[in-house]
Amino acid sequence: MKWLMKFSFHPLFIKLFHWEYWSFNVIYIPIYPAWIWLCLRARSFFFFAASNPGIKNGGFLGESKKEIAGIIPEELHPRTAFFPTHTDPEHVLKEIRRLGFHFPLIGKPDIGGRGRGVHQLQNEEEVTQYVQMADLDFHIQEFVKYEKEAGIFYYRFPGQQKGNLSGIVRKEFLQVCGNGRDSVESLLVQNKRAVLQLQSLRKKYGEELSTVLPAGAIKVLVPYGNHARGALFIDDSRLIDEELTETIDSICQKLDGFYFGRLDIRFQSWEDLKKGRNFIIIEVNGAGSEPTHIYDPGHSLFFAWKEIIRHWSLLWRISRINHQLGYPYLTFKAGWQMFAEDIRDSEKLKKMA
Repeated sequence: MKWLMKFSFHPLFIKLFHWEYWSFNVIYIPIYPAWIWLCLRARSFFFFAASNPGIKNGGFLGESKKEIAGIIPEELHPRTAFFPTHTDPEHVLKEIRRLGFHFPLIGKPDIGGRGRGVHQLQNEEEVTQYVQMADLDFHIQEFVKYEKEAGIFYYRFPGQQKGNLSGIVRKEFLQVCGNGRDSVESLLVQNKRAVLQLQSLRKKYGEELSTVLPAGAIKVLVPYGNHARGALFIDDSRLIDEELTETIDSICQKLDGFYFGRLDIRFQSWEDLKKGRNFIIIEVNGAGSEPTHIYDPGHSLFFAWKEIIRHWSLLWRISRINHQLGYPYLTFKAGWQMFAEDIRDSEKLKKMA
């Protein structure tokens, strides 16, 4: 049985038997006919651009986090400094000192997704290394210390007074709990989710992974809720109620030209969040948002397909209404260029892993 246990913890078998780790195309190809049908009904392959008129391309691909930050009320977004590619690291350091930023900080590419190029920065040396590595425009953001993180999916049909919530994902960061005997790395290899992150964790932490934590001590290794970086996603859609819906709706109605997408939020407690206090919006994601509650390990691939298609249908309806109100779809040329730029940016993001 030991050999069977060993193989079950091999990255290949972990990915094979857990669909949540399958590649984007493997998951989505079987349901592409549903997407094509919506395109035919809209008479455009790029109808989604009309979904969120306040965001470039509707937030499907290529949207700038700097531009999106401009539509979020300042008090609801972490303090952030934006910089163009090839900025002198010393200039970045002077700017974050001037702004009074305190470590740790978060470095993010201005265009990205799925956690690509996102790094926690513990000191000025790591900031310098990040700036030198960045091959895209980027920003340095204050780390939000609220302990809880969730993705809340929101939609509102243009012309309607009130929006709706269609899903909530709770994010549990990749962490280990010490037992006073095993090293951090030994604890990691006992966790299938962590096994898939070992290479990047070894690169980041080095000899620190040989540390033995006291019994009960918690060490968070990836302090942000990204599925591709090891976070556990739990479907908390059952928590949707009238109070939370009203709070999130009141926020989203302040985001100019936003009708469909996911808010990634860090907060102190559900009770506070429902009352609209003690929370920060980390990111606003538009037409390209996934209903990430599908990645709860308890959900089947069939559940995921059903939810994705349901949200595509909502996206189509919102885009169609906005188009009738005068907001254009992308032309074929512009849409093709969008995908070409995304391929180019993805290659650059690989260097920032």
